[in-house]
Amino acid sequence: MEHLSKHIAKRAPGNGQQLRFWIQFAFLLLCLWIGAEFILWYYWHEGSGGIALTRPPGVEGFLPISALMSLWFTMQTGEIHGVHPAGLFILLAIILMSVLLKKSFCSWFCPIGTLSENIGEFGKKLFGRNFGVWRWLDYPLRSLKYLMLAFLVYVVFFQMDVPSLRAFLDSPYNKVADVKMLLFFTDISRFSLAVIGLLILFSLVIRNFWCRYLCPYGALLGFLGLFSPFRITRNADSCIDCAKCSKVCPNRIAVDKVKVVMSDECTSCMACVDACPVRDTLQIKASKRGRFEWTPRRVAAAVVLLFVSVTGVAMLTGNWHSSVSEQEFSRRIKDIDNPIYQHNQGSAPSEPEQFTSDPPAGVHPRHEINGNP
Repeated sequence: MEHLSKHIAKRAPGNGQQLRFWIQFAFLLLCLWIGAEFILWYYWHEGSGGIALTRPPGVEGFLPISALMSLWFTMQTGEIHGVHPAGLFILLAIILMSVLLKKSFCSWFCPIGTLSENIGEFGKKLFGRNFGVWRWLDYPLRSLKYLMLAFLVYVVFFQMDVPSLRAFLDSPYNKVADVKMLLFFTDISRFSLAVIGLLILFSLVIRNFWCRYLCPYGALLGFLGLFSPFRITRNADSCIDCAKCSKVCPNRIAVDKVKVVMSDECTSCMACVDACPVRDTLQIKASKRGRFEWTPRRVAAAVVLLFVSVTGVAMLTGNWHSSVSEQEFSRRIKDIDNPIYQHNQGSAPSEPEQFTSDPPAGVHPRHEINGNP
């Protein structure tokens, strides 16, 4: 090994993780900004304070099920439904990121992933290490997120035709789904609080517990990432078997044992590439003979550019702001306790007669609003 190392070009540790941290931090701040705007907007319409702002469309990124239904609706009809169009384009951006660079959204952008990762880091400092579950238990637990994804796919893609999709997307519940989400957290039950507490506790001990075992969104992106043309490749000839790549992998992938990382858990975080001490041994590229190398800066530029481009197209084409007017939002928020805004046993009540004088939400003319994120 010593003789071999004399002929190997060593490299300094990369700074890709610092770059990834700042992108994660910036996106988390953006999400907090959107959340603060949304809360102030809600309380203004609710009548108990707040500021007269327009609703930030970016909040629709937290409505993945509605976005999934909108995607299937668009695929079948060619129409972009107007209630939550920003959610659809955010989902499209994330899907494209996954097809190009695996689950890169999870490690570079996702605010839940950022929080989970930092909770795990805190747990590592607290306990001296992160723990893992036994392999015989790890595989069944990882299947849970795929079972939840399979259920969602079955219900949306196999049980809902165009009329039923349109009925849900136009339903009173879907129009205020973001408000219902806010109220879930502002008036959270003890049971829900206990579940969140348990998830935080597990994440302290087992890094990325939610992402690894329970996130159906991550399961979808992991599946799509299998079709990515770019993968982590290891040059076995120059590898010195130090196993540093496997030790730093947040998803516990045995990078040092394979020539090409095919795992659905890979998020293109570049931690293994940064940790490798030998030049040109670990790379992201299309094949072992591929010439183009994805450095951390190139990955960062690609994910940011792709996300900004897709959401920018939505803004430029008038498919960013909801077709539900501020006046309609205000009226519905004041009546939010009405049973028509409940979602029970998989069904959403239809619009009552007093609201049918308004045009359907999917086709109303868009109201004039400023360009909030």
